[in-house]
Amino acid sequence: MEGKEEDVRLGANKFSERQPIGTAAQCQDKDYTEPPAAPLFEPEEIKSWSFWRAGIAEFMATFLFLYITILTVMGVNRSSKNLCATVGIQGIAWAFGGMIFALVYCTAGISGGHINPAVTFGMLLARKLSLTRALFYMVMQCLGAICGAGVVKGYQRTFYETNGGGANVVNPGYTKGDGLGAEIVGTFVLVYTVFSATDAKRSARDSHVPILAPLPIGFAVFLVHLATIPITGTGINPARSLGAAIIYNKAHAWHDHWIFWVGPFVGAGLAALYHQIVIRAIPFKSRP
Repeated sequence: MEGKEEDVRLGANKFSERQPIGTAAQCQDKDYTEPPAAPLFEPEEIKSWSFWRAGIAEFMATFLFLYITILTVMGVNRSSKNLCATVGIQGIAWAFGGMIFALVYCTAGISGGHINPAVTFGMLLARKLSLTRALFYMVMQCLGAICGAGVVKGYQRTFYETNGGGANVVNPGYTKGDGLGAEIVGTFVLVYTVFSATDAKRSARDSHVPILAPLPIGFAVFLVHLATIPITGTGINPARSLGAAIIYNKAHAWHDHWIFWVGPFVGAGLAALYHQIVIRAIPFKSRP
């Protein structure tokens, strides 16, 4: 026993903790400089290929996102009479969360991997990108969503139209206020997770903690879907809601459609303000 204790003591001295964790880590000086805010208008970026490439990446990512997720929803509806033969709500939630994980991983280095106008709006408020780029992203995301839902409808038009088309509506038993609240809180969870997982200062400060940013983002989407599918079918993404509504195009799909724009944008705005003002305290930092 004495020999083992001596080995432990020597090992502890030889391999001391390289970096404190938790609160102590925040007190360490790090090589980090706050990046400048993106300009509101940046006409010159329109001339660059990287600008158009990023928009195309957002289009393709949102297209694939709608294709896989709406197809999953249709599969569950097809097997609704035999729940044992379907993946159920959990499977739908995994499809949404898993696709976000995969697509953010694929496109983060090209466009930032937003795949959601609400995320883009939050980033715009935080001055992470220009208004020019934000509007371009939102247009491409919506076009991609429309195309993705359209391909699913093309597989079996009649079944698609008789089973809701994956369109978001406030489900029976819930009020419009319930649906709006669910969308606001759900989007807040998503966008706050995006800010936290992609925070450059956190990466510099906590470099000893390995993190794969798409993982917590995808997991947040999964958890929000588990909670809010029974309420609204879970929007938290205006492009996803718009694409399904346009392709389905039934009256009741448009009755509550405003909720799936107002809710996500309010939730994203609150998340951006919370992260930038409370967590990062950007307005209170002295400028050099």
